[in-house]
Formats: sequence, C-alpha cells, structure tokens
Amino acid sequence: MSNSPYIFDATMENFQQKVMEASASTPVLVDVWAEWCAPCKQLMPLLEKLAEDYQGAFMLAKVNADEQEQLTSSLGVRSLPTVILVKNGQAVDGFNGALPENEIRKVLDKHVEAPKEDPYDKAHRIWEEGDVEGALAILSQMNQEDPENLKVLIDLAQLKAEMGDLETAEQVLESLPPEEKMQHQAKQLAARLKFLRQSAELPPIKDLEMALEQDPKDPNALHQLALHHVLQENNAEAMDLLIRLMQVDSKYKDEVAKTTLIELFDKLGNNNPDVRTYRRKLYTLMH
Repeated sequence: MSNSPYIFDATMENFQQKVMEASASTPVLVDVWAEWCAPCKQLMPLLEKLAEDYQGAFMLAKVNADEQEQLTSSLGVRSLPTVILVKNGQAVDGFNGALPENEIRKVLDKHVEAPKEDPYDKAHRIWEEGDVEGALAILSQMNQEDPENLKVLIDLAQLKAEMGDLETAEQVLESLPPEEKMQHQAKQLAARLKFLRQSAELPPIKDLEMALEQDPKDPNALHQLALHHVLQENNAEAMDLLIRLMQVDSKYKDEVAKTTLIELFDKLGNNNPDVRTYRRKLYTLMH
C-alpha cells in the first residue's frame, strides 16, 4: 500500500464510504488492476504520480481485481486496466488500457480542479510531451517578464534549435555573459548547434553504412556516420565511431575525431557513464 495520503487500496468493505460517499467532496479515481496485467503496471506509476502532482484534488483508489473479485464484478469491469472517475457518488468518466500522461490529464481536468502548476515546470512537461509550440509560448512570456533569467533564455534557444531556427538559437547563445557560456547547459547547446549545422551536409545513413561495409576504415564515412548518431542521441554509437576514426587516422581533418569527442563529453556531462568510458578510451589512445 502507498504511503501517500492521496492513494489507498479500495475493498468491498470500504468502497461505499471511501469512494462513493467521499466523492461528494473530492473526486475519486478508481484504478482496477492485477499483478499479471502488464498495461496495469505501466499505468499505475503514472496515476500515482498524478495523484501527487494534483496534491489531493482527487484521490486514487486502487482495486486489486484478483483480491476483490466481487467489487470488480459490481463495477462492471470487463478488461484491465479499467479506470473510473467517481464524483458525487456517480461514475462521470473513465478509460480502459494504459493512456499516456497527457491524455489522462485531459480526462482529469474536465472534472478536477488541478493545482496551479509552475510555468517553468509546465513548459518542460509539455515540451517533453511533444508540444514544442506550447512550451515556446510559455517560455517566451517568462522571458518578457524577466529578461535576465538566463535559464529561460537558454531553454528558448534550445527550443528554437529544435524547431530549426539555428540562427536565433546562436544569437541567444552569443548574447550570454562569458561566465554563463561556460555553464554546462550553454556548452551543451553550443555543441548541439554545431552538430545541427554540420548535419545539413551529411549523406544518408544507408549510404555511409554501405561505404563502411566496403571500407571499414573510410575516415569520411566514420566521421559523418558519427554525426548522424549524435543528432539521433545515439551517443555511445557516435563515440565508438569517433574512437575508430582516431584509430584509423587521428590527424584526420585537424583531429576532428578528438575535437568532436570532447564536444560530446561537454554536451553530455561528466556524470554520463558513456562519457566516463570513452574518456578513458580517448586518454589511452592519446598516451
């Protein structure tokens, strides 16, 4: 059972009081689940997270279908997971199956008054959900209200880069004070912008893979395929190709393999396990 004050296990014995009667003052989201149900295990952490995020605006009642067969049957459940939103003693909404977080929020927000979300946190949440335009609107408003907030400014530049406006992103980066340009997030953005600029001239991945099949030591193909992997966030694959390039020709294009590896290390940060692994490999090659 969860230690959260917003989550409880519902049973046949407590359902009337803790769900039906309690829903007169606070909506209750009923999650009918089972241990053997894979989608249930996928959904439950999301529901628990939302219960915490909404800070008591609704309660989450978990019904174990195997242990509460009578209750499950009385709720008319035919598949798992089944989620029912109860308000004022009535089932007012619900869904079957494992929905993504943004879709569950849409169901909740029709019936539940969500707590006010910090604009910066909201921008990042919807950015992660794929709503780049929505995140841009929030961060732009925050930038207008507080132009000195460098964290927001760098986020705006990253968004612009994602949207293909590399020129604006580079202008923002150039406008930062020198000490801010040395911060991890700014260095990370600078590296990504450089990779994005280079990507416009890259041949297709399949062509590069074919070139390496014919000649595994083709330095140009090794370099360009590494850049493709960087842009796809396949960082370990990119670093492996760059190490291979150094082994083939460490002086290729003014030591571009070493330079690109160092830029990747900056982009990912020292706590990244791949960075630690490939930094050691680079050190070994150089000494």
